[in-house]
Amino acid sequence: MADQLPAEEDLDRLPTDQELARLQRTTVLYYLHETNPDNGLVRDKTDPDAPCSIAAVGLALATIPAVVERGVLIRKFAAKIARRRLRSLMDLPQGPEPDAAGHKGFFYHFLDIDTGRRVWNCELSTLDSAFLFAGVLTCATYFDADTEDEAEVRRLADALYRRADWDWARNGGPTLTHGWKPETGFLPYRYEGYDEGLLLYLLAPRLADSPTAAGELRRLLRHLSVEGDLRPRSCSTPGRCSPTSFRTCGSISAAFATRSCASAAATTSRTAGRRPSCSRSTPSGTRWSFEGYGEHCWGFTAC
Repeated sequence: MADQLPAEEDLDRLPTDQELARLQRTTVLYYLHETNPDNGLVRDKTDPDAPCSIAAVGLALATIPAVVERGVLIRKFAAKIARRRLRSLMDLPQGPEPDAAGHKGFFYHFLDIDTGRRVWNCELSTLDSAFLFAGVLTCATYFDADTEDEAEVRRLADALYRRADWDWARNGGPTLTHGWKPETGFLPYRYEGYDEGLLLYLLAPRLADSPTAAGELRRLLRHLSVEGDLRPRSCSTPGRCSPTSFRTCGSISAAFATRSCASAAATTSRTAGRRPSCSRSTPSGTRWSFEGYGEHCWGFTAC
């Protein structure tokens, strides 16, 4: 069987080109299979009752250029798909009401797959909104032609990105909060240190369009200790692959998509290159060992 999964004894090795191609194909198929064609919202998982994850929408947007370049869709149709999805996001209700889709330009973590409104009394998530914005900006950068659809993609992407009130998300502090709930207000946690928050800090400064934006980002990067500082505390939990892989993908896309702070993207890439080595060494050297871990099989993504 061509798509048979590798046996357990085959996990402690590098993947083959065939396996990587299958991973690419199944990733793209996920976003095609789990997308509501009416509004472009994407399920959080394959459970038919699962709601939309706003981060999944951003990741789906980020796959569109790859889908075009791989010849799965022609560019003209892909631009229409991106435009419809961005228009649906722009039209979703924003406000302090508990059943809105978002507030202050950010979105709730989980939305009803059909109506696009908040479900599960979930939090308005700054990070998951940032994954959305990174995908939005990726499409805006890719679709650069002077056609009606591609121009509309750029306009909608810019409007969605600029609508986010980053100062509000700081809640009076120097760093960004994890989110907000209409029932209880801001969550007590903030993005500080080397974590998923780097994507947020890459996106936030550009909003002001001020000459100090790049300097502010450098200050935040120093605060986040990503310039050469991977102290042991960064590896206190096994893997942490989800923060590293998702955040790095989004951060590099966002930094180049905004056509600013390219050096920050390079710093992010260099640091992320060291981070997997740090994570990989954790299982064999600490109490967090797990059966099946090895040189080429280790760590978790989002669980």
